[in-house]
Amino acid sequence: MTTTLVIRLSSLGDVAVTIPVLYSVAEKYPDDHFLMLTQGAWQSLFVNKPSNLTVFPIYTKGKHKGIRGIIRLLRELSLIVQTKETKVADLHGVIRSFLIDGYFRFRGCQVAVIDKGRGDKRRLTGQKNKIMHPLKTSLNRYREVFEKTGYDSSLRFSGLFSERPAKGQIRIGVAPFAKHQGKTYPLEQMEEVVRQLSELPDLQITLWGGKKEGKQLELWAEKYRNVSSVAGQMSLQEELSLMNQTDLMVSMDSANMHLASLVNTPVVSIWGATHPYAGFYGFNQDESNIIQIDLLCRPCSIFGNKPCYRGDYACLKQITPKMVVEKIKAVLRR
Repeated sequence: MTTTLVIRLSSLGDVAVTIPVLYSVAEKYPDDHFLMLTQGAWQSLFVNKPSNLTVFPIYTKGKHKGIRGIIRLLRELSLIVQTKETKVADLHGVIRSFLIDGYFRFRGCQVAVIDKGRGDKRRLTGQKNKIMHPLKTSLNRYREVFEKTGYDSSLRFSGLFSERPAKGQIRIGVAPFAKHQGKTYPLEQMEEVVRQLSELPDLQITLWGGKKEGKQLELWAEKYRNVSSVAGQMSLQEELSLMNQTDLMVSMDSANMHLASLVNTPVVSIWGATHPYAGFYGFNQDESNIIQIDLLCRPCSIFGNKPCYRGDYACLKQITPKMVVEKIKAVLRR
């Protein structure tokens, strides 16, 4: 039996994108064993996984931190991955994963590493001589790695849950936060979106966020009718279950877009410094649900972590609340 070590350590959205490919390959090759190496915090993301898929948690801020931690990790993996028929599918391509790759190469294992297309991404986000065209998606880059290791990576994934529960009232989820400012719609404008949505009949609005955003979202929930907050109140699996009961998510270019995609929930996504052309759009999402404006400077960043060189974040601020609400109404009508 072949054991394939699959490496994608972070971040949450990127790990989520591995699931359609990983589940498809694992189901297609039931006699092989797939060992998914990822952050311990994300292991509950793998709901209803194939029986031949095991999630191996890594704790890069704990026992697996630094060089000593990597050595400990390799010892732990050696106890599990002992067969000579071992492959490594490195979907991350960072220093930590390269060290793991090198160890298994030394043992004579086949190793395939993701091509991140860094040059194309630099040209897409450059201030001068920008080349605007769609790049290969992260999902297809992951598929390429599996193809290099000899697997057919054609997709057969249909969602983490087999069905969506019947509901009465229309439920909209609003996830207004992202990791970086370049991907975060201004809060005062998003509050206006929530206010306008709260005035529409037969809608229930649920606000999503982490514990640190909870107070902000509770204020909105208290202020507007038919609005509630679940920020920081649920486990990852509970969030996925609730998303599965949600008719529409409104999010940034963030992990919530990818989580909703795993449960086949449509997403209205707002894009600022980043761009869908970089290949990070949600799995099976309708491109007509994207909200963005055309500026010569966009995109200026792959991850939204660079400061705005214009200084005004026009890419986000020029998206009006009316534009967002009208897009939501259009999607709900469809």
